[in-house]
Amino acid sequence: MTWPSGDPNQPPAYQHPAPQYPPPPPLPYQQNPYGPPGQYGQPQPGYPYAPPPKKSRKGLIIGLSVGAFLLAACVVGAAVFFIVATKDKVIATDLAVGDCLTEIPDASLVQLVPKTDCSQPHAGEAYAVLTMPDGAYPGETVITDWQNKCPAELESYSPSAMEDSSVGVFVLYPTAETWGQGDRAIVCIATTEDKRTGSIKG
Repeated sequence: MTWPSGDPNQPPAYQHPAPQYPPPPPLPYQQNPYGPPGQYGQPQPGYPYAPPPKKSRKGLIIGLSVGAFLLAACVVGAAVFFIVATKDKVIATDLAVGDCLTEIPDASLVQLVPKTDCSQPHAGEAYAVLTMPDGAYPGETVITDWQNKCPAELESYSPSAMEDSSVGVFVLYPTAETWGQGDRAIVCIATTEDKRTGSIKG
């Protein structure tokens, strides 16, 4: 797993990288950047991460926020529209460990993500879903601390991926808005420079 060059204590954001990582927008599921270009939207602030003891390379992480419109209705005039999942797209907060994505979202806020069978060419694989405890919205610092758990989760899910410089980490996390709707998920996604077939697990 590789990290962008620069301050070793400043890893960037689950999914398309950008060198710098501005603070996550106060919107629904945002991206958080860890690593080279490629992000779940705009880059987020850097997330300090101490790589595992025996790793010589630095890691790359990218993060995004989950759209605040999760299952909420939007009223436009007299019409009401809902975010509806389809066979090929699922609500970001419904991703489970082992799910694969055909593409990594590149918007600031993510509502639906393109899901596919891992036997098909894909750009990312969800390898961990961490659930934050209930309570008042904890703030960006705590959210960042949880995002920083993703690299260690990858080492457990796929030790070989930690030594692969083409593998990056993309993170989906809740915003203040989605938190109020019950969103507590930190979704860790492993990304690859080129699409691959088959799971990275093991």
